[in-house]
Amino acid sequence: MNMHPPAGVEFRPLTIPSGIDASDASDFIEMTRVRNQVYREISGHDDERITAAELLPHYQPDAYETRLIWTVREEGRIVGRCGIDLPHEEGSTLAFWQIELLREVWGRGIGSAAYQLIEQIAREHDRSVLQSWAEHPQAPGPRLSAPTGFGDIPEDHAARFYLRHGYTLQQVERASALDLQAPFDTIEALHRDAQQAAADYRVVQWFAPTPSEWVDGYAWMKSRMSTDAPAADLEFDEETWDADRIALHDARYTDSGRLLQVTAAQHVATGELCAFNELVIGADRTEASHQEDTLVLRAHRGHRLGMLVKCAGLLSWRGIAPASPRVITYNAEENRPMLDINEAIGFRPIAYSGAWKKVLP
Repeated sequence: MNMHPPAGVEFRPLTIPSGIDASDASDFIEMTRVRNQVYREISGHDDERITAAELLPHYQPDAYETRLIWTVREEGRIVGRCGIDLPHEEGSTLAFWQIELLREVWGRGIGSAAYQLIEQIAREHDRSVLQSWAEHPQAPGPRLSAPTGFGDIPEDHAARFYLRHGYTLQQVERASALDLQAPFDTIEALHRDAQQAAADYRVVQWFAPTPSEWVDGYAWMKSRMSTDAPAADLEFDEETWDADRIALHDARYTDSGRLLQVTAAQHVATGELCAFNELVIGADRTEASHQEDTLVLRAHRGHRLGMLVKCAGLLSWRGIAPASPRVITYNAEENRPMLDINEAIGFRPIAYSGAWKKVLP
């Protein structure tokens, strides 16, 4: 496939430095600054901001996926980035990609040229299922409904880009925020109720790196995220997690001073970990917090364990990051059980993203 970016534009593979103080780290630092500006332009806030030092561990080589990234340059200046992730699960046909450009260079064919590069790389690695996510801010005009029957998005600049390149909308994802400075009376009451409903379980918590006694249970629950979370018609490989993968996962937070708290429910009779919730904040503890993976294993659903681990995590978090203004979480619009929990706790919708998919011939 021939790529023809506009004159003066090039896609340059990004050098991944060994450390943020390395002599070759300047491009990575500038890429991160532009990334943050792109997200600010789309969302209107800085809750997705991350420092270059915090982002770098996520781009170090690992045994579980190949992550390729290019800077998009206009006359030598970085104006965006594009990248593709290729999972290493045996027989995988999947590729996950992103193209992020400053608004000032939209509408000039740069994104389409970058997409040609993405599709070429996917074909070279024998990947036929391409999937991507993008936030779609509320806007007037036509809307696209998710085939799940839950949620819709405006047919905006990003949606038109996906449609033009042969993608179909698969799922709508909701971003929700909880005010961490508001009273926690409701959360405390919900926590008490969940404790009564989950009398056969107890809460355990830890900070990354994961203590050895919890590694196996945590690894099993993380592996179920690829099989048990609502996925519409999106495709995900079943992932295998072990102690090495947990150690790598944890280091991506701890190596740069980020804080990861895991709150889990343990079945008292068997000792099995059967539900968990993750809360994360950057090295700057005054920034927004993020609620990442939450899951209740299927065999243990119906005991209010989702409410239990979420409330327990938030109640402890207030003492850990008292200056953090809010916590952000993401859920599929069809995941009504988890949305019911979030809404009861006090999370309110702030944005919607679309999950897009294309299957190559």
